[in-house]
Amino acid sequence: MEFRNLGNTDIKVSTICLGSMTWGQQNTMHDAFEQLDYARSQGINFIDTAEMYSIPPTPETYGITESIIGEWLTQQGNRNEIILATKIIGPADQWMPYIRNGKSRFDRSNIEQAINGSLERLKTDYIDLYQLHWPERKTNFFGQLGFTVQQEEESASVEETLGVLKDQIQAGKIRYVGLSNETPWGVMKFIEIAEKLNLPRVVSVQNPYSLLNRSYEIGLAEVSYREKCGLLAYSPLGFGVLSGKYLNNQKPEGARLTLYPDYARYTKSTAIAPTEQYVHLANNSGLKPAQLALSFINSRPFVTSNIIGATTLRQLRENIASININLSQNIIDEIERIHGIYPNPSP
Repeated sequence: MEFRNLGNTDIKVSTICLGSMTWGQQNTMHDAFEQLDYARSQGINFIDTAEMYSIPPTPETYGITESIIGEWLTQQGNRNEIILATKIIGPADQWMPYIRNGKSRFDRSNIEQAINGSLERLKTDYIDLYQLHWPERKTNFFGQLGFTVQQEEESASVEETLGVLKDQIQAGKIRYVGLSNETPWGVMKFIEIAEKLNLPRVVSVQNPYSLLNRSYEIGLAEVSYREKCGLLAYSPLGFGVLSGKYLNNQKPEGARLTLYPDYARYTKSTAIAPTEQYVHLANNSGLKPAQLALSFINSRPFVTSNIIGATTLRQLRENIASININLSQNIIDEIERIHGIYPNPSP
């Protein structure tokens, strides 16, 4: 396993991070424990979760993934060996009204409630990386490329949010702060205010990044590299699409997009041709398609960690093994050729 610094901290996190959003819905606690045990055996020390998991979110499964991780940590007694990341949801009044009465914001009351709830479920005294799951303000994220001016609702200021997080750091409940689903303006605003007011500086940005969505490279990649707040890449396989298993209208039994077809971000018609070409490139290069896609992300200089998820141990083994693959310049050149023809079909 390879390790990289988390932002400007001295924390070393594994280049492969174990994602957890299927645990408690697609995967049982037993499945999750098997994945966690195997990941640790391969040197992974970084686990990412969120208060809203598992996915798709429901009132019945709210927080269940954190609870599963908490049970595993208790069973293993290895909390000090793990870098644990979780997240507070942004505004979700219509989407998740069962979380804090649908009024989740990044103010003192909500942040304190969310952190305390996560700590209880995770059965730990501290969270290594605490992330804002998506912006409180109205902006372009979750696949929206263009920015449109919208009427803003009353929200917490960046100063207030970072001030509350600073208090939580001083209380020993969290160690560092990260953003998620953010824009270049958002990341730089958090950095600017942190430096100006001596508040916690963000150390990471968790955004989507894959061969089907390289929009992070436009603006955010330079911010990550120069400001030392590296990317934690999520959906690196586009919900499994880049493995090729959904090509030719296949619907594998038990697969995520078979069970939840409404998650169509990576299955739109514009993504089919580039997926076919990336799969063809992998096969011709003697690689598994998933490993081609993951090893490309591992190689990017602005990436801190690549968040992989799996529903089976076979998938997990294959995905983790991508850390041992170094793509040749010829393969990189071919990836760039395909990307030039089909840029960001699934933003």
